[in-house]
Amino acid sequence: MSQELHKCSNCEQPFDESYKFCPYCGQKSDDDLTLGVLFYNTISNYFSFDARFFKSFVPLMIKPGFLPKKFVSGKRLTYIHPAQMYLFVSVIFFFVFGFNVRESRASIDKAMQKPEQLLPKEEELQEATKVIDSVMNEVKSNQEIMGMSGEDVEQLDSIITEKSSERYDSRRSGNVLGTSFSYKESKIDSMLEKGVPEKEIYIAMGMKEDAGAFQQKFFSQLLKFHKERGLGAIYQTFIDSIPITLFFLLPIFGLLLKLFFYKKGRYAHHLVFSFYFFSFLFTVLSIDLIINRFIDIPDFLDWLLALSTFFYFFIGVKRYYGQGWILSYIKSSAVSLFFSFAVLIAAIGLGVFAFMYY
Repeated sequence: MSQELHKCSNCEQPFDESYKFCPYCGQKSDDDLTLGVLFYNTISNYFSFDARFFKSFVPLMIKPGFLPKKFVSGKRLTYIHPAQMYLFVSVIFFFVFGFNVRESRASIDKAMQKPEQLLPKEEELQEATKVIDSVMNEVKSNQEIMGMSGEDVEQLDSIITEKSSERYDSRRSGNVLGTSFSYKESKIDSMLEKGVPEKEIYIAMGMKEDAGAFQQKFFSQLLKFHKERGLGAIYQTFIDSIPITLFFLLPIFGLLLKLFFYKKGRYAHHLVFSFYFFSFLFTVLSIDLIINRFIDIPDFLDWLLALSTFFYFFIGVKRYYGQGWILSYIKSSAVSLFFSFAVLIAAIGLGVFAFMYY
């Protein structure tokens, strides 16, 4: 008796109708496209959102070091791939984090529209002047006891008066940038109104006449910031660049693990641990952000949550690399410390990049 053959709609190869999947390409034989199928295929193709995810999620949260150990031992179809887990969780995190970013940028933009709010109030300056005058009167009254001559007192008075005057003038001129860039905004505004060439304005802001391309770009951005008060845009650029920065930081984290556990497998093994650990971090942060949107968690609980991530890392290292508790703690602390320096350097570089290219 001849068998009924079914033709695969994907590779067009014939196969027995009893097969649920094509033996040549693996596509489901009865693959009618419905909304549910479309949604499931999209999620599963990009994030592997299937039974493996649910089987992996609980161990990820409550069993430090379990998933990377199982994955390296060969169970690579039982649990979700570490890179896929990281991709899925990071997308969720940055989606949730995006709500906070938009609110923060709106607050920053609103504050920058009224820069005087960032400066000391007139009453505060006057009160500070009264305190300084009171102190100077006490100094003059007790100058003999303090062993100061009249000339010493006058010199001290002139220095304090000069510094107070500089701060007062800084406020009146709108020098929001403080001592880092000591130019008067009123002067720059006047030059802009007169249509003075930008290079002359850069020089007025402190740029040297023989400045290179980087310095010119810097002062160009500084002038742009002066015109637009674009602190919110800088903040947005900074946040938008974090995912790319993490793309480089995660391998550095794996490299640190390789250096401290150089006898414990290949670099790829340390990357597996890194992917799962960063997935845990993003999951915890996502949960914290979601809860804080509805309930204002006390700060000490946020700090405890942050501290718990280190203990998770420490226990994960102990279980994954199989070393003693003390040695695992020392190495975990060292890796965390060195990685903190890497994060700090990356944050500074990211800040410069955000300012230069916002």
